[in-house]
Amino acid sequence: MRLIKIKEVIKMTSLSRATIYKYMADDSFPKPVSLGAKAVAWIEDEVENWIMEKIEQRTML
Repeated sequence: MRLIKIKEVIKMTSLSRATIYKYMADDSFPKPVSLGAKAVAWIEDEVENWIMEKIEQRTML
C-alpha cells in the first residue's frame, strides 16, 4: 500500500484540485487519509480503482 499526495493525484487523474475536492464532497471520489493536523494523502490503489471504474463506464456506453 502506498500513500500519495494531492500533486500526484492531480497528475494521475488529470483533474484539478478543485474538481477532486468537489467529487469528494459528492462522495464520488476516494477520501484522503489524515496524516496529521494539516496533512492528508490518498491510498494509491483507491485512486487507481476510481480511474478503472471511469474506464469501465466508458466501455458501457
